[in-house]
Amino acid sequence: MRLLLLSNSTCFGQGYLDHAMAEITDFFGPVKRIAFVPFALQDQQAYNARARERLAAAGLEVHGVTPDEEGLDLVGSAEGVFVGGGNTFRLLDQLQRSGLSPMLRSRALRGMPYLGASAGSNIASPTIKTSNDMPIVQPASFEALGLLPFQINPHYLDPAPDSRHMGETREQRLREYLEENTTPVLGIREGGWLRREGTRLHLGGGKSARLFRRDAEPEEIPPGADLDFLLRP
Repeated sequence: MRLLLLSNSTCFGQGYLDHAMAEITDFFGPVKRIAFVPFALQDQQAYNARARERLAAAGLEVHGVTPDEEGLDLVGSAEGVFVGGGNTFRLLDQLQRSGLSPMLRSRALRGMPYLGASAGSNIASPTIKTSNDMPIVQPASFEALGLLPFQINPHYLDPAPDSRHMGETREQRLREYLEENTTPVLGIREGGWLRREGTRLHLGGGKSARLFRRDAEPEEIPPGADLDFLLRP
């Protein structure tokens, strides 16, 4: 299995995917024909155009996936896939309704390179229960692709020390998740990513991550760490 899971697609002060383009190019290697899944945004045509233009600069040919038989055929024959960010609930709902979820999972399990950003990274987890997004639609279930045995929380945000916000911090919300669930959660800060190559898992992007496990204090994971242990039962 080959996965590149970005916490975010745009970093402050940079353009779309700029912070990760070198990693994306290295990840896809000789692969040039990419199926792009735009379901997380409402204006899918504009999203396709944006991804196509940006990745063309890296020599990648992007074809937009549609939620129909043609889309199933495209994902079934693509050399690689990119699942874009946006609203995780909308993305999963349309993948389920179109029947693309099992096809996407099957292709990824068989080694098709899978690039995800934000919502596209969320759905690589067993469920979308640790998404930051508002449930603007109701999927048939929260069950996602399950390409990883742990949960991801992209855009992980540390509390600002001078903030007067009285709602839950991200850490408090993830602790609440672990009161009801046992699957660990890796909070990936913006600018960071995970790269899986078979049984190897690496934290890239020069950002530390935060690991949450039930009945344990959160653990800070340094940038560049190998996380193979998270893939083991």
